[in-house]
Amino acid sequence: MRAGSTALHGAGRAEPWRLGYEGFDPAEEGVREVLCAVGNGYLVSRAAAPESRADGVHYPGTYLAGCYDRAVSVVGGRTVENEDLVNCPNWLPLTFRPAGGDWFAGPAATERLELDLRRGVLTRHAVVVDGSGRRTKLVQRRIASQAQPHLVALETELVPENWSGPLEVRSALDADVSNTGVARYRLLTGRHLRPDGQGADPDGTLWLQVAAAGSPLRIALAARTRVHRAGTPLPVTRTDELRDGMAARTLVVEATQGSPVTVEKTVAVYTSRDPAIGAPLRAARTLAAQAPGFDRLARDHALRWTELWRRCRIDADFDGIGAVRLHLFHLLQTYSEHSVDLDVGIPARGLHGEAYRGHVFWDELFVLQLLNLRFPELARAVLRYRHRRLDAARQAAREAGLRGAMYPWQSASDGAEESQRLHLNPLSGRWLPDHSHLQRHVGSAVAYNVWQHYQATGDLDFLAGTGAEMLLEIARFWSSAAVHDPRRDRYSIRGVLGPDEYHDAYPWSDRPGLDDNAYTNVLASWVLARALDAVHALPAYRREELLERLALDPGELDRWQEVSRRLHVPFHDGVLSQFDGYERLAELDWAAYRRRYPDLRRLDRVLEAEGDTVNRYRASKQADVLMLFYLFSAREVRDLLRRLGYPAGHELQHRTTDYYLRRTVHGSTLSAVVHAWVLTRTDRRASWRFFRDALHGDLIDVQGGTTAEGVHLGAMAGTVDLLQRCYTGLEIRQDALWLDPRLPSEIGRLELDLRYRGHWGVRLAADRRTVTVSLPEGHQAPVRIVFRGSSTTVLPGGSHRFSL
Repeated sequence: MRAGSTALHGAGRAEPWRLGYEGFDPAEEGVREVLCAVGNGYLVSRAAAPESRADGVHYPGTYLAGCYDRAVSVVGGRTVENEDLVNCPNWLPLTFRPAGGDWFAGPAATERLELDLRRGVLTRHAVVVDGSGRRTKLVQRRIASQAQPHLVALETELVPENWSGPLEVRSALDADVSNTGVARYRLLTGRHLRPDGQGADPDGTLWLQVAAAGSPLRIALAARTRVHRAGTPLPVTRTDELRDGMAARTLVVEATQGSPVTVEKTVAVYTSRDPAIGAPLRAARTLAAQAPGFDRLARDHALRWTELWRRCRIDADFDGIGAVRLHLFHLLQTYSEHSVDLDVGIPARGLHGEAYRGHVFWDELFVLQLLNLRFPELARAVLRYRHRRLDAARQAAREAGLRGAMYPWQSASDGAEESQRLHLNPLSGRWLPDHSHLQRHVGSAVAYNVWQHYQATGDLDFLAGTGAEMLLEIARFWSSAAVHDPRRDRYSIRGVLGPDEYHDAYPWSDRPGLDDNAYTNVLASWVLARALDAVHALPAYRREELLERLALDPGELDRWQEVSRRLHVPFHDGVLSQFDGYERLAELDWAAYRRRYPDLRRLDRVLEAEGDTVNRYRASKQADVLMLFYLFSAREVRDLLRRLGYPAGHELQHRTTDYYLRRTVHGSTLSAVVHAWVLTRTDRRASWRFFRDALHGDLIDVQGGTTAEGVHLGAMAGTVDLLQRCYTGLEIRQDALWLDPRLPSEIGRLELDLRYRGHWGVRLAADRRTVTVSLPEGHQAPVRIVFRGSSTTVLPGGSHRFSL
């Protein structure tokens, strides 16, 4: 493998479980740090070299779920306030030197980085040569424990190859960190932490604590560093250095040529947000002192990963299965069982970097469909996170002069709207108004997730306890936002943005927002109908309680029925219009622009820099109307439109897909996921191309990509779900599993294990001729399977094979 190359070792062979990098490439370092990051749902730590500092090449960031801080900045002459996911104190610093030499600061003479996905271990092999020619072999293993989520650990083995003598090792905790990982945010205030004490305990534990500058948050770290040879402690001399925001220890040990010296650094991390603790500093110091050695930590950690992979089993005979597992790996590092009690959402870029300031958007729409059938308890935790912010959504609706709950497009700690109101176009250097907060469809995504979770689990307690309340309040919002248009005798929803994001106003209007975005309106109609279904599904006593609590009377429910059937959906040229008036926009000269700009993913910036605006053209950043065919089958979309009173034939999906595909630049990683899904039934070759693009979007970060700022978690989950639900034709509705497999020609066999309504390990196996559903032994209810219109019931311990 050439220096700087990357591969998923064993992809398409027996062991597709490793991501590896050979050599050191400064241009790729940020991407490597993200893709090789280790985490456990409580925290994620980038794969920066332990001896490195944030220097424009390396960026040793560690991010704790839910840990935000608020800061004020002056941008473009305006004062703005932002809430950011905090880059927490750096637990990694560790370096060494033969006595009299320079501290190793990188790069190594040779280096190889390898991430073991099966066990969750990052291993680094290197040879270090100092200025005197002394060679030292270095092997480092790093974990973020899935067994003890407050522990991160680094094991370093040093072998002198051509020298003997004193070896100095320096281990530190460093709170001199800022949020500077995203270049375009560097004009914003990035210093979020201030020192709040540091010290060294008699048992050898180093510790420090920091306080957030603009919130009550406190973070405490405690580190234990031990030196041994083959498990036998080595005599060392120790010197400590303590100053504001820094706790460091230098250890000196005698080293012998060819004989390994092992350094174990174990760090405990706690915050003031953590449940079931007293003070975070006391908890960190106690755990660091009591933690087992690295080998025991690694064994327990690997056991937890074995359990996770058993529950995430997915096998397919194509050469990208390693990338699929990498995506699952990062999803489970961002949100796991350790996230459930933290009251945290799913950040769009994971916990891997500072893009989007760590905010929560709508990406759970792509993530929860995967979790519902693997880890329903995690999906439920995300929905409870949304429920805890229901009052904030109600307040936002009131402030907009509406009723119900209006969920924010971007949120952080408390559910308030955190969308930026200015954004910088780096091509023109101008700060421009940002209207992305008008993406009200995020509330429909929450409602969709509520209903899908109920369908997947049959959990009536969830629906009665929290789900229905959210669903009804979101429905109330859409009913309140819908305005009757007497010209059409239909209802309109005005002044919104769709998922496309490029179009934020009409070129002929001074006000921001668009009217009757088709995706928004159809989904609002669906939400209103499902809210009415939820009312009827509730037990009578709970129904009465909820209707009374929300002051929902029969007249309001009647209005929901009316609005859900009379919302305006625009059409033009025989296709669904992205929004009302779309047909008035000009066609872009695509050939000319592609000649001038090979990469049009940020067409909006290109046009603005030219003094033009994308609002004038029929051009989309990503799927908008086509999102309907992602969330619903073609038949369901036709039924939704017919319920609204619009004729919808079988050719509508093909015409609409073809129309927008020719006008979309795929400026979002989610766009490839959606197009791969939508094209499955009409153009399998194109679907596969988009699937491969989405699968390698972070792995092969093209020029101008942003993977170094964090993974694209929605797209990662979406690629796995393409295998799980799309290519298997799996739908969950009407108390049944619906199947209609359409495997791409590149996949001969696909097997996966699911959880469904109390059944653990529902096995689904599809090939070119058959699809088989097998249930494990148990006392759960039988499962109804609908295969291409025919219904079959499978008993626990039984199976059924369908011929394709």
